[in-house]
Amino acid sequence: MIRLGYKASAEQFAPQELLDFAVHAEAVGLDSIFVSDHFQPFRHTGGHSPNSLVWLGALAARTTRAQIGTSVLTPTIRYYPAVVAQAFATLGCLAPGRVTLGVGAGEAMNELAPTAADWGTPGERLRRLQEAVRLIEALFTGERVSFDGRYFATRNATIYDRPDARVPILVAAGGPKGAAWAGANADGFIQTSGKPRELYAETLLPALDAGAREAGRDPAVLERMIEIKLSYHPDLDQARRDCAFWAPLSLPAEAKKDVDDPVELERLADAPGVDATSRFIVTDDPDEAADRISAYVELGFEHLVVHSPAADQADFLERFAADLAPRLRTRHA
Repeated sequence: MIRLGYKASAEQFAPQELLDFAVHAEAVGLDSIFVSDHFQPFRHTGGHSPNSLVWLGALAARTTRAQIGTSVLTPTIRYYPAVVAQAFATLGCLAPGRVTLGVGAGEAMNELAPTAADWGTPGERLRRLQEAVRLIEALFTGERVSFDGRYFATRNATIYDRPDARVPILVAAGGPKGAAWAGANADGFIQTSGKPRELYAETLLPALDAGAREAGRDPAVLERMIEIKLSYHPDLDQARRDCAFWAPLSLPAEAKKDVDDPVELERLADAPGVDATSRFIVTDDPDEAADRISAYVELGFEHLVVHSPAADQADFLERFAADLAPRLRTRHA
């Protein structure tokens, strides 16, 4: 049975407005709320970037049912992993059974700019993430934790306030090595939509399953979450226009991987030839939207977190709950 969630776009909305949208998402029946964790937005003009940890505390207090978490936070440079473990243990106490820690290897925009730290190679960033997750797991479950890693260390560290149920960790990965490691070590996997189908079907998901099996785990127990980028509006032209703010997502990875300035990323995204709609399902037809979203369920993703680019998020949530959620839940019950 699928779960439907809301992606709270911290890059696009101020903290209070975003919180109100997220509370509305629970009110219209969505199952989860996941927030991005950025120090800087993808564009300077009109951008926002509230702190996700503070914001999640407020969300925990204003919701009662929805699963909440990050998609995704990087626990390696800007945050020390022991601090992340403490923060999410506290959130787990405030919202028992509802908190998930989603992590990834990071982006220059969020890690390099605020710290001026050594960004490292993609391989090093993955190794740093893997070590950070091991430390967080140790602190979630142990006491007097002394950890001596390549990147991180603790001495007799204890998190004194922990929830009864351990906070699950989901790992975002863009390549087979990261996906295999997630399968072997994490509680689940996070992806984003709009990439070539064969990347999911032939590379990432098989690597996830293989990593689980090689570690003696059942791949079926892993959560498979995907952010569905959806611009759904009865006016198709408006649905296309709504995507403009998110044009940076349409840039190829090589063009933005080391960009740490929102002004520069905005300039690149607004250049002629960039198709802001390319990463989104853009439609005015609820049946088409349901068909295209269902393609990800058929790949194996059962937790669908919807990311709308619309300025009026409350309007989108009402429309999604009325038009699309019933279609999707009926198809995949």
